[in-house]
Amino acid sequence: MKIITIALLLLLLSGAEPSPSAEIVVEGNGVRTIYLIRHGFYDHADVADPDVGKALVPLGVAQARLVGARLRALPVEVDALYSSTMTRARQTARVIHEEFPDLEVQQTRVLRECTPTTRRQDIMQTLEPGEAAECEEQLQRAFDEFFVPSPERDRHDVLVCHGNVIRYLVTRAQDVDPHSWLTMSVGNCSMTVIRVHVDGSFKILSVGDVGHLPPNMQTGSYSDAAPLVVHGD
Repeated sequence: MKIITIALLLLLLSGAEPSPSAEIVVEGNGVRTIYLIRHGFYDHADVADPDVGKALVPLGVAQARLVGARLRALPVEVDALYSSTMTRARQTARVIHEEFPDLEVQQTRVLRECTPTTRRQDIMQTLEPGEAAECEEQLQRAFDEFFVPSPERDRHDVLVCHGNVIRYLVTRAQDVDPHSWLTMSVGNCSMTVIRVHVDGSFKILSVGDVGHLPPNMQTGSYSDAAPLVVHGD
């Protein structure tokens, strides 16, 4: 059980001597559950900026509908829905939002796709100087913002983001070498679930789960099935 002594902390910051009668104790056993959703399949051939282009193709929209339905079917109440500001993540979140019309889709740049440091030197050679470090600073902000306890009550937060982002955050929750993130694979509209306990410890429940997608709709990971062709209206 985590105990937060609010008044004591304020007194210490002010330099005053605390007294036992001044302490206010807040206790809780709440658990925060984070659902990391990778965006749906998008137009890789589009050369436009990812904030305006690289939109979902019909298959990606269909994937988003299925992961949205799975989230809605969970026996929990989703508290918040966040997304990266990139087009493919925004559109995926918008489709999921149809299952949660009472929630606001909150966009944040800390969930944008980027490439952190990896053991793969062929990948590192494609990056600009300082690019990996800048990405890691961004993802550290994301980790500090979202992967925090919720002692007052249970919370369920959905984060629609990107493959590199999800894999890097998993390494942080595992407390392993973050440069190993590329050893994992998470498909489009997969679900990665991590719990944050009141003491700040983590429990990884799943990584890259695509059980809600039939094999011929699984893309973005190492699937042997041929992707389903979905035509738009």
